[in-house]
Amino acid sequence: MSKRQERQRFIRFYKEQTGETEISMQKVAEFAKKHGWEMPKPQSDVEMLAKLFADDAQAERRYDTKTKRPYRAYQAIPAGPVQMNLFVYVDTDEATRPQMHKSSVIRREQIVSDGYNLQLDLDHWNRVHTDEDPIVLPMDLTMDIEIRKASDGYDEDEDAA
Repeated sequence: MSKRQERQRFIRFYKEQTGETEISMQKVAEFAKKHGWEMPKPQSDVEMLAKLFADDAQAERRYDTKTKRPYRAYQAIPAGPVQMNLFVYVDTDEATRPQMHKSSVIRREQIVSDGYNLQLDLDHWNRVHTDEDPIVLPMDLTMDIEIRKASDGYDEDEDAA
């Protein structure tokens, strides 16, 4: 059994023991520690700081000088197999086309994965809750993106004048 499966099994054990249906993972971890669960080794100070830098790089936004719309300042690019979570960061303004394309494809795949898993969850919920109206969400986000762009305060017609 993998470590992930062991943790998933322990979450079910926690639910059975406490009767809780809304689960705080902080409480689960404290419960696990009290039950002698082997605690993970803490990251080194350099690993912790590197994670903070990575989080901050991903959060940084700049504004396009023409459109005034925000964009990510840095793009994450795999430095090895994506599964290993090893990334390097490149400034969006300095990114080559292959770097920007690779970063964009990975981000799109994350969106597809989220949509796929959401749809599986909804399919299951709708099947189990046949006495209620099914929850149906469109997965084509093109219109949603256009509406968001149209409502962000930038007037393209004004810029063209």
